[in-house]
Amino acid sequence: MAEQVALSRTQVCRILREELFRGNAFHRSDTHRVIMMGASAELAKRKIYPTIWWLFQDGLLPENTFIVGHVRPRLVVADTHKQSEPFFKAAPEEELKLEDFFARNSYVAGQYDDAASYQHLSGHMFLHRGSQANRLFDLALPPTVCEAVTKNIHESCMSQTGWNRIIVEKPFGRDLQSSERLSNHISSLFREDQIYRIDHYLGKELVQSLMVLRFANRIFDSIWNQDHIACVVLTFKEPYGTKGRGGNLDEFGIIQDVIQSHLLQMLCLVAMEKPTSTNSDDVRDKKVKVLKCISGVPANNMVLGQYVGSPEEEGEATKGYEDAPMVPHGSTTATFAIVVLYVENERWDGVPFILRCSKALNERKAKVRLQFCDVAGDIFRQQ
Repeated sequence: MAEQVALSRTQVCRILREELFRGNAFHRSDTHRVIMMGASAELAKRKIYPTIWWLFQDGLLPENTFIVGHVRPRLVVADTHKQSEPFFKAAPEEELKLEDFFARNSYVAGQYDDAASYQHLSGHMFLHRGSQANRLFDLALPPTVCEAVTKNIHESCMSQTGWNRIIVEKPFGRDLQSSERLSNHISSLFREDQIYRIDHYLGKELVQSLMVLRFANRIFDSIWNQDHIACVVLTFKEPYGTKGRGGNLDEFGIIQDVIQSHLLQMLCLVAMEKPTSTNSDDVRDKKVKVLKCISGVPANNMVLGQYVGSPEEEGEATKGYEDAPMVPHGSTTATFAIVVLYVENERWDGVPFILRCSKALNERKAKVRLQFCDVAGDIFRQQ
């Protein structure tokens, strides 16, 4: 058996750089623009900007990469520096590199549905050889404004010499009808190979490890089915409430915000058959087969709730969901949900998949638990 060697972060990054720089696919000599639509949103501050910083920190971005934030309120680099830096986890000795990173950031104020704002954004991007740059548009926005934003991007902001790509963050619409309308709209403006539909939760180590755990370990193949597994529990817990997202959360609720995206993706990775390769199309096809085997959820297979404040606690814990900014009084939007689903195929027939998620709990946790069936003739009598 080959000896396993633990690699340091520096060694891993060096290997990644060697793979990225091999051939011409990485476009090392090109200028790249990452245009953040909704740069002042919580998602951008907590997830996207820190991720770009970590890539920059480890040398995993092309040299000429610049970030442009498009925001409704007027911002300067110092504002984002102050708001995002706590999530960067930068060490004191990285201060100069952090300054270099922020020097690559700029901001343009504008409205989502104002064509003149996008013409101003396009003019701004001509700085730093912007006319020759590849452009990546990240839509950290609610789906209600995606149609107007993508239309204006297509009309005013496309690179004429480099490639163009657009990232659409979940939720992708609020129901089947709006999702199909948004999909048809975006497909009318961009080619399929230019569109990236993203669920950022798939970047978590737990989620990325599921496929390796299942399909790289022979021991699990024969027991990963209804003959041996009694139930599957998928848990998502967050220790805070709305975190400034009261308006968005109240519009969609935790079922659309978490279950139909994050937890269903995890369910698919647990339940799907082995794909022919790790190619994204092959993995997607197996996920779709799982989803087609799930019937509608009856009301008696679901529990919904909403967190309230605790007068015995201190600080934010004393506030309930209705106390959060932008949440209307009397809102019945769920912030807690338990849903029981069944994958009606040969492998999982009769096995309940229990999806649990909530805001404002005692800890942050994402967990997948497989409960195996009881042993026949249990000499311990379940003790």
